[in-house]
Amino acid sequence: MQPVSVRWVARVATAVLVRPALWWPLLRLGVTLAPRRWWLHRPFLPLPPQDYLIFRLQTQYGGAGTNAADPSDVLKYLRWLRRWT
Repeated sequence: MQPVSVRWVARVATAVLVRPALWWPLLRLGVTLAPRRWWLHRPFLPLPPQDYLIFRLQTQYGGAGTNAADPSDVLKYLRWLRRWT
């Protein structure tokens, strides 16, 4: 399994940062996916487990999921979450 790259996370974060309407759906998703007691472990951020991200990317994009993921797909998902909730 390839780890999710910091570069990919930065691209997604930048894409969401310039779209304030997607901040609340992202925050709700983050609360839902954050591991319990995340503040006790490095990197001291409420990030979902790396294995979960890799699994989700591979099921959507196939074996090269962590390299093929497009931040626009994350934006589409957040827009869907905003409409759904």
